[in-house]
Amino acid sequence: MRFLNILVADDHPIFVEGLQSVLSHSGGKFSYHIKGVARTGTQVSKLLSESKADLLLMDLNLPEADGLKILPSVKQDSANTRVLVMTVYDDPRLVKAAFKAGADGYMLKSGTKDELFDAIEKVIDGQTYLGSGLALVENRHSNGADGISPDKRFARKYGLTRREMEVMRLIGQAMNNKEIAEKLFISDQTVSVHRKNIMRKLGVNNTATMIKIAFENNLV
Repeated sequence: MRFLNILVADDHPIFVEGLQSVLSHSGGKFSYHIKGVARTGTQVSKLLSESKADLLLMDLNLPEADGLKILPSVKQDSANTRVLVMTVYDDPRLVKAAFKAGADGYMLKSGTKDELFDAIEKVIDGQTYLGSGLALVENRHSNGADGISPDKRFARKYGLTRREMEVMRLIGQAMNNKEIAEKLFISDQTVSVHRKNIMRKLGVNNTATMIKIAFENNLV
């Protein structure tokens, strides 16, 4: 039976304790050892540099730096560490964004113990895992009953400028600052300012929630 070193990135102590309990028992063809827990996004890289891990179980909604933001650097700095996202977000756009950022697997926290073991086996074997109840595309219909397009209605509600709406739509497509800057012919720094203003107006503090809002409001 192969021994796996695991790191967990999640800021919910009860969930982490539950994972530790589940993984304390061997499942499938692996025996598990949780080497460390990161409570914030900024702690993840430090933990990975200190403890070489076979697998990182990571939530997307992390304090200080959200999962989508740190995933590319995690995969770059720890190429041999597989990443399985475990989250409550089931929006297809967000799932695609996670895989684009470097996730090897994506499952919901509502999944079963058997699904977790199956997901771990698949990502460790080099496969991509998409959890139960998840999809990469979804059919959506705009209600548009008042004749106002979804983007104009959204802009009015939150007081977003035309340029901020352009940036918001591209964020909803899981583009990073550099990609947005190239698309709109503006600087990375300008995109960063727009992103901060949008987050302030929406009252959110991470990219995952912004993409979720964009998807729910038919902006993408």
